[in-house]
Amino acid sequence: MTLRILATGGTFDKHYNELNGTLGFADSHVPDLLKRCRLTIDVALEQLPLMDSLDMVDADRERILASCRAAGEKAIVIIHGTDTMPQTAQVLGPANLGKTIVLTGAMIPYEIANSDALFNLGFASGVAQTLPPGVYVAMNGKIFAWDNVQKNKAAGVFQPL
Repeated sequence: MTLRILATGGTFDKHYNELNGTLGFADSHVPDLLKRCRLTIDVALEQLPLMDSLDMVDADRERILASCRAAGEKAIVIIHGTDTMPQTAQVLGPANLGKTIVLTGAMIPYEIANSDALFNLGFASGVAQTLPPGVYVAMNGKIFAWDNVQKNKAAGVFQPL
């Protein structure tokens, strides 16, 4: 089995700019994360334009859908910003692609201490290989169906609707 990973950015992939104290995008952290995870399955990494999910528009979500459609793999992990992850799941879910698609992200950027990025990538990679076809959100040890998930911004967690 080969696992496809689509990197779209989000907090997961943000870099800290020491000069101005902001978070932004440069190269994806995913290749380093994959080394640290030590996955023993083949991984096909596809990097889409890295962006904050708050900046995503319909065309960006359609690009993610097109990548999922075009993928030969049956298991796909999408690294995505947490703020609009449920909205992207709502585009992917009704498409019924016959693949297991798992969206994940991070509340703290990978390169910042105590990040949840490494765990979430490993968790999503595992469940993408075991869940039946469908679209899911996997965050911080929990799995949600695409049509029953929301981000509780006050608590900083994902939960059912």
